[in-house]
Amino acid sequence: MTTENTKVDYNLGTEVEGYLVSKGVATPTTGLLGETPEHKIAVIEEHMRGIMEVLGLDLTDDSLVDTPKRVAKMYVKELFYGLETKYFPKATTVANKMGYSGMVLEKHVAVKSACEHHFVIIDGEASVAYIPEDKVLGLSKINRIVNYFSRRPQIQERLTEQIYHALVYILGTENVAVHISAKHYCVSHRGAEDTKSVTSTTRIGGKFLADSALRAEFYSATNDNS
Repeated sequence: MTTENTKVDYNLGTEVEGYLVSKGVATPTTGLLGETPEHKIAVIEEHMRGIMEVLGLDLTDDSLVDTPKRVAKMYVKELFYGLETKYFPKATTVANKMGYSGMVLEKHVAVKSACEHHFVIIDGEASVAYIPEDKVLGLSKINRIVNYFSRRPQIQERLTEQIYHALVYILGTENVAVHISAKHYCVSHRGAEDTKSVTSTTRIGGKFLADSALRAEFYSATNDNS
């Protein structure tokens, strides 16, 4: 997914980001977020060119000559567009007129992010559940919200918190549960070089926290084999 093919709601994105700040889980950013994409791409391209030259790569080679620009466009328009609140996805809710009070669970939601410590891949899945009160949320909106917050340099703990608090704000209830299981390439391809380890994080609130049976139901549903 890129900046070109997602339905957005700038005002909601601004509100949600403010809520994340109030909860202490916002991504650390600076005023440079306001720069245009074109400016960011030009600056990153220049820095990437310098990195490649220091590594000893020949940027006159036809395979390498456009790599700095490709990387810059990838960072701004694909991997990290979730830093910009103007790309927050539309999250249409409707009144819970049917009085539904059971668990709504979206499983196997793709998590495609990058570690903020090394800028390498985080690849995994999220399970997101909520118990409606006054509102229900279009199912695809959950996938889009997960994807939006994944499109930032992240640590998995903060990613989990951001998804949770965004849904609490949008749905007007703390009856939300988020579980993420992901492979971190900063662990598998460098450092420890452990290719089999997987990281799991969970954030629950409201009825999921208070009701042990409901909590067990959610944890059972997030089992990797289910």
